[in-house]
Amino acid sequence: MLAHESPLNTTEQVQNLILESADFEEFLNELARFSAHQMAGDGDDALCGITLLRDRKAATIGWSSDDARDVDEIQYSLAQGPCLTAAEEQREVNVPDLFEEDRWGPAYADAVASHGLRSVLSLPFNLQGDARAALNLYSDVPHKFDERAAAKARGFTREISQALRLAVRFALHSDAATNLRATLESRTIIDIAIGVVMAQNRCSQDVAVQILTDASSNSNTKLRDIAKALVDSVGGTGTRTHYQQPGEARAG
Repeated sequence: MLAHESPLNTTEQVQNLILESADFEEFLNELARFSAHQMAGDGDDALCGITLLRDRKAATIGWSSDDARDVDEIQYSLAQGPCLTAAEEQREVNVPDLFEEDRWGPAYADAVASHGLRSVLSLPFNLQGDARAALNLYSDVPHKFDERAAAKARGFTREISQALRLAVRFALHSDAATNLRATLESRTIIDIAIGVVMAQNRCSQDVAVQILTDASSNSNTKLRDIAKALVDSVGGTGTRTHYQQPGEARAG
């Protein structure tokens, strides 16, 4: 009679993800989904993004869902936020409640909270090179990542660091890294939309982010979709879209 197989540990499960993934991008997205599941807890949900910093540029290289990528990109647009702090300074950053957060100004907290999220935990990866990375966890529950959850996340991050380090190293030195490098070198659609709003309203970056966030909340539309619609309207021949500052009267 065969003995029952022991459950796979985290390292073995990540190794299986590597073997079963068709390419680098698929592996990182599967890793983000696996991380979200591991950190969420029974009956709960969480979002996860993996941020890579290289040559002073940031990009989300793995995401558990489109929402996870969108909230990561809010930070890149503002050039500040917990995942960038975690990656740049190689330290853990915990945001217990976005409704009470002001370390990166109201624009960041309001934009992420508009996605229905309340708490954030970002943990650095040790990639042992010029590139730096962070695991970003988001929850719609305030104070979700208490000390017990944070300790679990630290251990998990240590376990998957080697796999991520190897994946990034091979990808950055192979032809398969073309898409990753292009992502790091190009601005996101949200960045472009912020620039458009700044030009239209002659306002600061923080105000432009707030305008787009308000438009997203008021229309119940994802921030990325709002940004794409604005950029498409400016670049195409159709009707131009103009998002105004609060209280601004539309001419004509």
